[in-house]
Amino acid sequence: MAGDLFLGIDVGTYESKGVVVNVAGDIVAQAATPHTLDVPRPGWAEHDADAVWWHDVCVLCRRLNALVPGGLERVSAVGLSALGADMLPIGEDGRPLRKAILYGIDTRTEPQISRLNERLGADTILKRCGNALSTQAVGPKILWFRENEPDLFERTFKVHTASSYLAYRMTGQHVIDYYTATAFTPLFDIHALTWSQDFAKGIIDVDRLPELRWPAEVIGGVTREAAQQTGLRAGTPVIAGTCDAAAEAVSVGVTEPGDLMVMYGSTFFFILVTAELTISADLWSAVFCFPRTFVLAGGMATSGALTRWFRDNFARELVQAESPTGRSAYQALADEAATVPPGSRGLLVLPYFSGERTPIQDPRARGIVAGLTLSHGRGELFRAILEGTAYGVRHHLDAFMKAGAGVRRLVAVGGGTKNPLWVQIVSDVTGMRQEVPLVTVGAAYGDAFLAALGTGVVKSLVELRTRWLKQPRLIEPDPERRAIYDRLYACYRELYPTTRRIVYELVALADEGSPL
Repeated sequence: MAGDLFLGIDVGTYESKGVVVNVAGDIVAQAATPHTLDVPRPGWAEHDADAVWWHDVCVLCRRLNALVPGGLERVSAVGLSALGADMLPIGEDGRPLRKAILYGIDTRTEPQISRLNERLGADTILKRCGNALSTQAVGPKILWFRENEPDLFERTFKVHTASSYLAYRMTGQHVIDYYTATAFTPLFDIHALTWSQDFAKGIIDVDRLPELRWPAEVIGGVTREAAQQTGLRAGTPVIAGTCDAAAEAVSVGVTEPGDLMVMYGSTFFFILVTAELTISADLWSAVFCFPRTFVLAGGMATSGALTRWFRDNFARELVQAESPTGRSAYQALADEAATVPPGSRGLLVLPYFSGERTPIQDPRARGIVAGLTLSHGRGELFRAILEGTAYGVRHHLDAFMKAGAGVRRLVAVGGGTKNPLWVQIVSDVTGMRQEVPLVTVGAAYGDAFLAALGTGVVKSLVELRTRWLKQPRLIEPDPERRAIYDRLYACYRELYPTTRRIVYELVALADEGSPL
């Protein structure tokens, strides 16, 4: 018999998490499982939707079923979120036709973006859709699929993203939430909140896109097949769900105008709640999780993924020592970096190791380490990477200000907040105080809240702020470090445009298969 428990599951780029929460917001059980990212070619990023996304949901459900007294039969409603937005074509049998092409970290669509801008007009697209075309946009990914894999395209019944595919596997319904649909530029009209058939011409018929719903809207019940695979009770209500970043923002109470979420994940992601629709060529505009709410959003291409790359390539002995010592390699690297003064002894990192999303939106941007000498070691390099991503955060704060959107409160979330050095560096570089929730379960917690809200058990967002959330810890900027970081930030902003021509030539050489 169902009780007042709510299941939230979030599938991320490298890891999936699940949580069961009661009506008061208390965590009853939680679990996590890692997975890999497929990079078949430089600039490409893919996931197998069944072997990664749905597999993780089933694994987490089985683990949580064993942890919750009485099992998942007690769950009243389910909320699912995932990385995105992505491009996943499925056939009439409901199964994927290829691996999913992931969000903006997959940069293969530059030619399609150029042609769509020429055909539709970049200014017209921005005005209608609220977003300029970039590698984050799903429309060019669909066009790439149509042009490069026409036989599979002809067999496509629906195009999904990660969260909408999980909702389909759970309920059999083809739906997508408004927030995620905003990233389907140029297919979504942000003013009318509908698919745009005229802009979709030559890309895809809008009948092949899922129906639009609000994230907390109940779309159906768990099917018998899904119940058998997950341990959930057949018929359990499932909400539409949303993108991981939006669910993460909800999970920490970023719901009022002026609230900014900075998510320290595989990529930095930013969501600033605004009182009205605000359109900026440097950022992404979207409706939020609730009617008559809007956000300005942004995302870097690498942050946590960059620290992972550094760990795996330059700290292998620290990874090997994790099991016998119980000390994570990340912590060991952070300890080394903490002995280095601000400014990393004259090192500056441009963290565009997978191109860059906002604000520059350049898939051909590349990472740079400037100022290297023989006196620099691993600690200096790791600290410079943390500082480089912090300059990226400050760049986004400048972009929000340029768009006329004020930041009243900054809430830091995500796995990277477990690194106190990184969080302190971001405050020092930006000059802003950060609120770090004492318990950061992540997007899965937001999913559980949206499920409780959508089924009416929780009545309003007031309950989120007054009952579910706890007092955060505060990270204050150190004013004595401001001068050095101001100087380095100015260099950071100059480094990309100054080196762009050279970097583009290197990218061309790499694309041509040069031994360079």
